[in-house]
Amino acid sequence: MSRIRVMVVDDSAMLRRLITDALSGADDIEVVGVAPNGQIAVSQIDELRPDVITLDVEMPVMDGLQTVREIRKRHTRLPVIMFSTLTEEGGWATLDALSHGASDYLTKPSGTGSLAASIAVVRGELVPKIRALCHRAPAATIRPTPIREAMSARPKRTQTTKIEAVVIGVSTGGPRALAEVIPALPADLAVPVLVVQHMPAMFTRLLAERLDASSKVTVVEGSDGMAIQAGTVYVAPGGSHMDIAGRLARHTIRIFEDPPENSCRPSVDPLFRSAAAVYRKHVLAVMLTGMGSDGLGGSKAIAAAEGQVIAQDEATSVVWGMPGEVTRAGLAEAVLPLDRIAGEISRRVAFGRTAATDRVQGGI
Repeated sequence: MSRIRVMVVDDSAMLRRLITDALSGADDIEVVGVAPNGQIAVSQIDELRPDVITLDVEMPVMDGLQTVREIRKRHTRLPVIMFSTLTEEGGWATLDALSHGASDYLTKPSGTGSLAASIAVVRGELVPKIRALCHRAPAATIRPTPIREAMSARPKRTQTTKIEAVVIGVSTGGPRALAEVIPALPADLAVPVLVVQHMPAMFTRLLAERLDASSKVTVVEGSDGMAIQAGTVYVAPGGSHMDIAGRLARHTIRIFEDPPENSCRPSVDPLFRSAAAVYRKHVLAVMLTGMGSDGLGGSKAIAAAEGQVIAQDEATSVVWGMPGEVTRAGLAEAVLPLDRIAGEISRRVAFGRTAATDRVQGGI
């Protein structure tokens, strides 16, 4: 199999060198070109034919956002990974780039103490993202489970259970996916929605603010002790886990800093496990685009509690890792394109509410 061809675009010669050195340790990846700004990068794409581009957010001549727009005019499916500073300005710019077609992002290493440590950090985070976006993986991790067989493992059922909460897990490609799903939810949504998006601190707050401005429902970053209310979307804060606490009608957000799970914090699994424990069969889990298998264990807990699980399909996922794992495990009752996810959430929430009302009125 040919090596993955990467173009590195950054106005800093030091960072171009750091990224190149980080990728040189991967036998299946080669850096085929570097560029100091977006204008030069765009002019070289046809000649260099990269499979992936790493792109600095802040550059002279043509910055990262402008470059993403230009790339998408000519190369609609070429993966682009943004490199951002861990600042509010960098966060807003990264979210803008993701909304205009960037595939994923990485924050620049800081406070590592040495060049070697910075290279190791970048290698550890960037190489898996490149492989995932190019649909490559180390041979030992490839699992050729037949999708057709796995998808039939959890048969469709006639829904009769009232949904009391929706939980969503998402990672790579998540900001764009959430920007399509959350604004499409109705203003009178009768349940709360809790979201884990793999993102660092501050970025999740900016993501929540961005979604809130474009949505009919209220969107906030979750905080410890916050009451969980219908019609509100709670985004887990970066750097911390989020789950659900409380009993009966009073449920609250719990924020805590236990060790990462599946190399993630926040992790989807703690949220999903708590939703299974608190809401039992009255929870709907939604697994959207993302790299890795975070959320698989939590989805198993929800299925065991007789809750409902749906997943995004492969064709519309930036990376079909997390939803693919859930689907292969036979946990998803429905596997849907992204543009049908919000409608399916609304349908299941409304149907459960209507069915419960009908039973009361019918004296059942």
